Amino acid sequence: MAGPTNVPLERYRNIGIMAHIDAGKTTTTERILYYTGKTYKIGEVHEGAAVMDHMIQEQERGITITSAATTTFWRDHRVNIIDTPGHVDFTVEVERSLRVLDG
Repeated sequence: MAGPTNVPLERYRNIGIMAHIDAGKTTTTERILYYTGKTYKIGEVHEGAAVMDHMIQEQERGITITSAATTTFWRDHRVNIIDTPGHVDFTVEVERSLRVLDG
């Protein structure tokens, strides 16, 4: 399995998860983290246990307010993931994430 120090640049994958509110962005991210072995348990948004929703307000409301980034490894690839908010009030967070993903 690839580790953080031995992944060539061509094996990096950057994924930005963006969609409207309640589309399952954080849920998808939580499953990716679980199935790649990054977490030992799937964090459920409706239980306030999602790894990517780290703020108290996010856990209480069950929505993403700030973009969250993480890295995991799958086979011989490094996968960088940005989970973005879906609510229109947090569009600035999504725009900022797009700039990072674009390069």
